[in-house]
Amino acid sequence: MNSDELYTKRLDAPRQDLSDAYSLPANFLEIELVNPVTHGVGWRQRYTDYEVKVKTNLPVFKLKEYSVRRRYSDFEWLVTQLERESKIVVPALPGKALKKQLPFRNDDGLFTESFIEERRKGLEIFINKVSGHPLAQNERCLHMFLQEQDLDKNYVPGKIRTV
Repeated sequence: MNSDELYTKRLDAPRQDLSDAYSLPANFLEIELVNPVTHGVGWRQRYTDYEVKVKTNLPVFKLKEYSVRRRYSDFEWLVTQLERESKIVVPALPGKALKKQLPFRNDDGLFTESFIEERRKGLEIFINKVSGHPLAQNERCLHMFLQEQDLDKNYVPGKIRTV
């Protein structure tokens, strides 16, 4: 064997077929925000919430496929908890849109379809960034946010341990 052949020889690797190429990745976490619903009547009692759908095979999450409903203030709660308890830099939420909250507008402000869709996309990007961070995945507040129907605002902060 000459020296050129030595450097270009391929490693012996098992042959892949289409089932290998298109099978689920070893670890995945997919989060979608879908089905926005506006609740309440009147200006102060109205709010929009979103269905947060999660699919994962990460061992740190006890449930593998589930959904919960969350509103913007729940996302604000999550940011506050992560900033207080974790060592990660928490990305910014989409803005509060204060101008859309002014009274005497000619439109529905926060409740127009275009604004709700814009906010949904921003919140989906936010939650995927946060939940994709390995350190955030061990935070109890993130697990509560993603997996429990009702948020316990008096929870004891801490880390999730996998057994």
